[in-house]
Amino acid sequence: MSDLITAELVDLDLTGADRHEATGKLAALLAQAGRVTDVDGFLADVRAREAQMPTGIEGGIGIPHARSAHVTAPSLAFGRSAEGVDFGADDGPADLVFLIAAPAGGASDHMTILASLARKLIHQDFKTALREAPDAAAVAALITNALG
Repeated sequence: MSDLITAELVDLDLTGADRHEATGKLAALLAQAGRVTDVDGFLADVRAREAQMPTGIEGGIGIPHARSAHVTAPSLAFGRSAEGVDFGADDGPADLVFLIAAPAGGASDHMTILASLARKLIHQDFKTALREAPDAAAVAALITNALG
């Protein structure tokens, strides 16, 4: 999972009027990196997944995710939002947003990533480190090391 996330897939000033706009900005990073071939198609898959159940979890976390024919390799984009973005969590908006993208034929890739991430996100020190990381490279390194 070492190339799952890179500094170019990190937005430390993520903004968005809603989760769709914020997710769209992260999806654009994936497209620029050649990991998503059709942003609109990928976002339709993310929205379909989101319609089944909100992807916000307690502690200010949003984890939109999807398997999609428009994804070329398992990938993770990350955004940190000063205002927060509503992903449907009971405790309010997310300031840490992880967009998981997995190829349609990727078996359980995105579930493996999701499970690994969820195990790390229960630790306050990990969330604090993400909130205080000075730059995109530091965030990518934190996440890469956490998912090991």
